[in-house]
Amino acid sequence: MYLPAVTQLTELFHGFFLHFLLFLANVSQWKCMLTVTKIAHLHGNCGISRTLLLELSEQQKEFQLLARKFAREEIVPAAAMYDRTGEYPFPVIKKAWELGLVNGHIPEEYGGMGLSIFDTCLITEELAFGCTGIQTAIEANSLGQMPVIIAGTDEQKKKYLGRMVEEPLMCAYCVTEPGAGSDVAGLKTKAVKMGDEYVVNGQKMWITNGGKADWYFLLARTNPDPKCPAGKAFTGFIVEADTPGIQIGRKEMNMGQRCSDTRGIVFEDVRIPKENVLLTEGAGFKIAMGAFDKTRPPVAAGATGLAQRALEEATNYALERKTFGKLIAEHQAVSSCWRDGHEGGAGSHGYQRSAWEVDQGRRNTYYASIAKAYAGDIANQVASDAVQVFGGNGFNSEYPVEKLMRDAKIYQIYEGTAQIQRLIVAREHLGRYKK
Repeated sequence: MYLPAVTQLTELFHGFFLHFLLFLANVSQWKCMLTVTKIAHLHGNCGISRTLLLELSEQQKEFQLLARKFAREEIVPAAAMYDRTGEYPFPVIKKAWELGLVNGHIPEEYGGMGLSIFDTCLITEELAFGCTGIQTAIEANSLGQMPVIIAGTDEQKKKYLGRMVEEPLMCAYCVTEPGAGSDVAGLKTKAVKMGDEYVVNGQKMWITNGGKADWYFLLARTNPDPKCPAGKAFTGFIVEADTPGIQIGRKEMNMGQRCSDTRGIVFEDVRIPKENVLLTEGAGFKIAMGAFDKTRPPVAAGATGLAQRALEEATNYALERKTFGKLIAEHQAVSSCWRDGHEGGAGSHGYQRSAWEVDQGRRNTYYASIAKAYAGDIANQVASDAVQVFGGNGFNSEYPVEKLMRDAKIYQIYEGTAQIQRLIVAREHLGRYKK
């Protein structure tokens, strides 16, 4: 009786604590300005806060409007077809690449635009409004490239990032395995050094862009000692997708985001030159986790874009459909959905804060986890409410909201489950007090 009670209290604390932090993080209003509430880092000044105002630059507004126009004119009309067929949306991705809506974070010295994480989040939210399956295929490039951006040598960046801006190529982040998702420390794929090469054997699973990538970021165990800490046991590699020994599995037909290319990948005696090691042997885990701090804000932005789409679809339908002689928007039970729907705006506050933090050169694990957990939950709630507003039509694939509901679920799973994010938030908070 005691242990279950403790578990329930712990879960209750994590849930309450997260929502309390979200309240603190989202008290400000966003109207062409981002109000960033800076809670002191608890080094003797607990309770002190500062507020900074960041107005969107003209360039940021232009990118936001360009992405919005592209989503509504190119993505929305094609989304249902790609969802039905599961076909990879390369024609749409190619158009986005031509407009500069893909790979925007690649530094200018390697041919990119050098956009900040905040900038790319603005673009991501707009693209996700159109279809999160297409947006996820695009965003997977960011995840795959980020370890190279943060830890690659100049030569590695020129070679692997440079080619991404020369033609519309894809890459992938090969970390998750059949038996290790959020538990990255449990990875089994091994890399053994033999002369000037590493020989890799293992299996990866749920790899977005797995069958379309030109190259992979691969995380593998290089220290065979099971007692070796994760921070020293794994190494990050850049792997050409056409390297002998790589076996690409079948495309998975998932519940949602069906046009995103998700596959398992087997590595059998795959030889990787030592020049493709990122940073140094044993640094892979830190690199992989560092990438998440930069890619979780865009994931939260994608969830926010989906929530905005669901709210818009439900609102338009409720203002057209009549029951019992009046618009369904005027029924009290339906109107309560708008309150939940507008919480999607708080989701944008979360990802904007976490993106702003990392752009300032600060570790944003705390804010990134808050943003991802909250935006993922809101996306699921708003999409579910949208289906409810549509009633029986919402359950039918001829209407857009059932797809939104299916697409939303993954935001509580990939790049760290909602439960893992809550644990991270609690750990980060308590860690500040323990210092």
